Amino acid sequence: MKTTTQCLMMILLTISAWSFAEETSPTAQELVARIDKLYRLDSSHATMTMDIQTPEWQRSMTMEVWSRDMDYTLVRILTPKKDAGIATLKRQNEMWNYFPKIRKVIKVPPSMMMGSWMGSDFTNDDLVREVSLAEEYDVVLDRTESQYLLTLTPKEQTVTVWGRIDILIDKTSLLPVQENYFDEDGTAMREMYFSDVREFDGRQLPAVMELKPLNKEGHLTRVTYDSLSFNTEVDESLFTLRNLKTLK
Repeated sequence: MKTTTQCLMMILLTISAWSFAEETSPTAQELVARIDKLYRLDSSHATMTMDIQTPEWQRSMTMEVWSRDMDYTLVRILTPKKDAGIATLKRQNEMWNYFPKIRKVIKVPPSMMMGSWMGSDFTNDDLVREVSLAEEYDVVLDRTESQYLLTLTPKEQTVTVWGRIDILIDKTSLLPVQENYFDEDGTAMREMYFSDVREFDGRQLPAVMELKPLNKEGHLTRVTYDSLSFNTEVDESLFTLRNLKTLK
């Protein structure tokens, strides 16, 4: 009788613990909102290296990036010398590129937001994250023993080429592990992997993102965060066309 009672208590305790874990685990919206602000929070300042590989050529460049909320981003290329000073500015729904060799600012039309940025596998939209995943996508959450799986489908008003985005998140760290992108027909188009978790300004984050397009054999773009700080003094006045051309 004692053994039976002990077994029953263990079962009840197990069910109770499982129910508590389910109740306290993050919701789908909480997870996708976390992904939205993973590398920016209210404001951020970063330096990063982008390595681009194709079957024909390879190149590497370093960049400095400032952001404020989801609305403002300024990116400036530091090296190599031939590209130094090329800059990209996003203000809310508008985006411009500046090319110092011709001293010209070119506005990026909405139709080009999914175009390649500087010959990489990242798009203009990837670079400045124009679209908030939490606001522009419907999300379904599934769980495995060690990971959360977010399945994102665009809302009716969302402008995007992606028919679906799957995001795998580690349950322990709540950090992304992999993102898979599908076209409107459900064909897998690209994969992005997150690795090399480091501490940046007191937060643990993947320092490396590798993007592999599945329709371009031999292509790979790797972004490595060299430094990253959050909630810095980034005033809205930084994100102007004047600074796009003159900021050093």
